[in-house]
Amino acid sequence: MSCAQTIHDYALRSIGIGERLLPRSDFTLCQQFTLIGSGLIWNIYFAVCALALGFFLSTGVALARSAPSPFVRKPAEWFIFVFRGSPLFIQFFLFYEALTLLPKAGIDLNLGIVEINMATRWLTRAWAGALIVLFLNTSAYGGEIFYGALRSVPKGDLEAADAYGFSGWKKFRKITWPTMLRLAWPAYTNEAIFLFHATTLVYFSSFPAWQQKGDALYYASYFADKTFNPFIPYPILAFYFMMLTLAIIGTFGLINRRLNRHLPQSSRKGLRPRMMLVR
Repeated sequence: MSCAQTIHDYALRSIGIGERLLPRSDFTLCQQFTLIGSGLIWNIYFAVCALALGFFLSTGVALARSAPSPFVRKPAEWFIFVFRGSPLFIQFFLFYEALTLLPKAGIDLNLGIVEINMATRWLTRAWAGALIVLFLNTSAYGGEIFYGALRSVPKGDLEAADAYGFSGWKKFRKITWPTMLRLAWPAYTNEAIFLFHATTLVYFSSFPAWQQKGDALYYASYFADKTFNPFIPYPILAFYFMMLTLAIIGTFGLINRRLNRHLPQSSRKGLRPRMMLVR
């Protein structure tokens, strides 16, 4: 089988398009690159959707965290504490067990927005359940990042806004929020990179890969188990994620440049993401 045929058969296999059966023997380098790249579609889906939704919740959590009322501030503080204080792997496990075992035991879980019962079994699928966990997790980390930036907004900027007659929503939209984003963006870029890496935990937690439609690490582990040689599929996986990291740095760098466009060239801080050794 030629490499072009392999790409045609397996490039979209992780989303159910193409050849259904995985190769069983005589694995080629093209097959490994293609299938691991196919699984990367799910990693990108989880990270992009969680970041896009979590960005807005992070802003809301940061505002709630800085609210003077304890009835608003305390829930935000506990939300951040719970999701930052517990391992992401355990969060996957607990959410899956709650979504699966409680309805089976006849216990309906009312979350206010949705009621978990036998009719909501679709939430146990990774595309929904795991996405919810990643969304909440990144919202907690992003909320703490934005809260720190919110407290670092220069007082002079706020006083100037008051002098110009800005107040309420107009002040927040034109002064507070842009300045908060500009200060928080380098740290938030690190959070985006970490979230992309954290998506590899989805199919190695409790969420099953339905019909072998897994992510990049799922296919890399498949080849490592079949060939007893981890030194080919895992470096391929690392290569893909390094390319993704470069794409994230480039994209977030353009946004950072846009956020700092009003500053003199000499005063603009370059985006320097740093690897998070401990989280």
